[in-house]
Order: sequence, then C-alpha cells, then structure tokens
Amino acid sequence: MRKIAFIGAGSFGFTRTLVKDILSFEAFNDCELALMDIDDERLEFIEKAVHKIVEKGNYKAKVTATKDRVEALRNADGVVCTVLAGDVDVWRNDIEIPKKYGVDINVGDTRGPAGIFRFLRTYPLMMSICRDIEKYCPDAIFLNYTNPMAMLCRAMQGQSNVNVTGLCHSVQGTAEMLAEWIGAPINEVEYLCAGINHQAFYLEYKWNGKDAYPLIKEAIEKPEIYQKELVRNEMYKHLDYYVTESSGHNSEYNAWFRKRPDLIEKYCLHGTNWNPGVYGYIKDEYLKRKDNWKHDIIEWLDKEDIDITRGHEYAAFIFNAVFGDNSMFKFNGNVQNFGLIENLPYGCCVEVPVLASKGGLEKIAVGKMPDHLAVLLNISARCEELVVNGAIEGDKKKIYQAIYFDPLTSAVLSLDEIKQMVDEMFEFNKEYLSYMK
Repeated sequence: MRKIAFIGAGSFGFTRTLVKDILSFEAFNDCELALMDIDDERLEFIEKAVHKIVEKGNYKAKVTATKDRVEALRNADGVVCTVLAGDVDVWRNDIEIPKKYGVDINVGDTRGPAGIFRFLRTYPLMMSICRDIEKYCPDAIFLNYTNPMAMLCRAMQGQSNVNVTGLCHSVQGTAEMLAEWIGAPINEVEYLCAGINHQAFYLEYKWNGKDAYPLIKEAIEKPEIYQKELVRNEMYKHLDYYVTESSGHNSEYNAWFRKRPDLIEKYCLHGTNWNPGVYGYIKDEYLKRKDNWKHDIIEWLDKEDIDITRGHEYAAFIFNAVFGDNSMFKFNGNVQNFGLIENLPYGCCVEVPVLASKGGLEKIAVGKMPDHLAVLLNISARCEELVVNGAIEGDKKKIYQAIYFDPLTSAVLSLDEIKQMVDEMFEFNKEYLSYMK
C-alpha cells in the first residue's frame, strides 16, 4: 500500500482535486491518504470530503486524518504541501502597507515586498517540514504548491536533502489558453518552457510540429483576445515570447504597468483575468472566502453526485511515474539551477522541464534564455537569492537590499522611502520573524 501525505490538507480545493486525480490511477486504488492540518474544523471537513470521493469511485483507499505531522509523514511515499503561514488578516498587510507608500500590488504572493514577507513567515515552517521528511520518510517525493514558490523551493533544496520540487498551474494553464486562442487541440501542441516561477516563457510553441507563434500573434490582434490578457499580450508584443503567469501577477513583477495611476487604469483594471486592484482582490476573493468557506464545503458535501474525473494537475502524474505504474511524465518544475539555464544565477530556483520516472526526477537543461529575457529574469532571480540568503543567515539587511531592487518598488519609491516601508513591514511581522537579526 502506497502512502501519500497532505500537509495543509484543509486547503479544500487543492486537496479534493489532488485526491480525485491520485485515486484515478490504478496503482493508488488502495493507497493510504494521510490528511494533516492544524485546524480541527477544517480537518474534519476535508476528511469527510475525501471519504466522499473514495466512496464515489468505489476505491479501496484508506483515509486517515491527524493534527500530528509526524504521524502523517511517517513512511510516506509522496508528500503534498499546501500550507499557509498566517491568515488573510496577516498577509493582507503585505499588500496594504506598500499601498500606503504608493506601491500598488495586485496579488502579492510570489515576489516583491509582499511575496518576500510571505516567504519570511513561511520559511521556518517549510524547513521544519523538510526536517520531518528527512527523518520519517527520507525517500519521499515532496511536491510543494505553497507560494512564494521560487524562494521556498530554493531554500528547501539548498538547506535539506529532501527530494522536493515546486508545482504551478501556470505552465499547462497558459499552454491550454494559447491553444484555444489559435484553435489547436491541446494534444497536438508541443512547447519548451523555461525561466523562473510565474516568469517562465515559451521558448518554443508548436502545433503539429510547426511554429505556432505567428498564429498567436494573429490571435492577439483580435480585440476580444487582446483584452483578456492586456499585460501579457503587451509583453508578448514587445518581448516576442509569451509568459506563463496571468496578467494580474505579471503586472506587479516589473516596472511597466503599475507605477502610475494612469498605467494601472490602462493595463490593470479591465483585462487581467483576475481581480484588478489591491482592495478588490482582498475584499472580493479572500475576505469573502474566509467568511464563506464553511458554507461552500458543506454545500459540496451535500451534493448527491460529484465529478471525480481525472484533471490535469501534475502531482498525481508525477507520483504515478515515480512509484505507481512508472509511466514517464514530463512537467515543468521548480528546481535549483545547476547548469540548467546558463545565463541565470547558478543555484537560483528556475522553472524548467523535468522528467519523472521510476528513476526519480531528472532535470532537463535548456541552455540560455534569450538575452533580453535574461535581463528581466536576472533581476527577480538575484533579488530572490538575496532574500533566501538573508533568511538563512538571519540578516535583515539583505531583505532591505532585495526590496531596494524590486522593479515595481524601485520605480515608485526612493531608497529612504523603501526603508521606511520595510521597517513598517518588519514591525508588523515581528512575531513571525524572531530568527531575523
């Protein structure tokens, strides 16, 4: 019997999706699904939800639920992590404090001042999970879904012996979006995608072996398509390669779209495929979700019928390739850059093709990024390296320095203004950051 542990199982959307995908593979029909969360109520609800999926599929899987992380991890073959350090009432300040200083962030979970402080809060927790994995299931495949993806993966890969990679929806999600735009069945599309998390680019995108970029260029000339992804389509027009993550995210990763109110109005309020503004994002998405989560899961549990069709999340396919039926599976994962992308910092976290098989996870080198993309990616990657090293060393100065060079922040604020902003963010987060000097 294989055992798969879910750390942060109370993340209902992720856990339900991953469970139904995992159980759809014959090799896992009778696996143990170990659910772990620190919240009693959420744990009770997700246990009921997973039992419902097992019963619907007439699977033989064993479901266990615990608040004890060691119990969940002991002898696990695979581990999935979807934790969050701090509720919305904590991390909303990652966005609202910069907003006071004029730095208008949209999502704030990946990089920039908001993503950096989310990382600093989450880093000790993720390292403690890694220490438990090293002790209780050292051969497990650890798949991380928690953001900020690149900084967390870089820290774990550099400071532990755990076989960990990070997974993001954006690569396969954007590939499917582009295929729809050009009228191509996704199973006829091939691509080579590389870069860093949320800023990876399709270096090749082919339909039946032919370059499909001319079709993409033609598609975004249509107003209804251009409008759907204003930021990303504008980036493609100027940079010649399509970026993986949504316009809402990418609008905050560079200095082009959110540094002035007129630019926010032009590019960020009417076509980001996400809630466009900082307060709208928090109010419409997360505060509402905080209030309504119980209603939503009860409504799902009350359904007479549920869909358990296999989806497209990578995790189940990776587990199946490594310790299931061993069907090889290629995906884009977040791994350390040891010669994988030549013109990005050695050892930083990059997002590149990875081949999962019985032999484990094999990273695939892609050579050099186009020079102009390397300029953009080096800024983010080197800032992330500063932050990770600052966390490892407990050195606050490196955190300030990373935020000094953040593209959006530096486009809006002076050095002294940035320091004042970061001082305030450190003060708010002090109970989480006792390890920082």
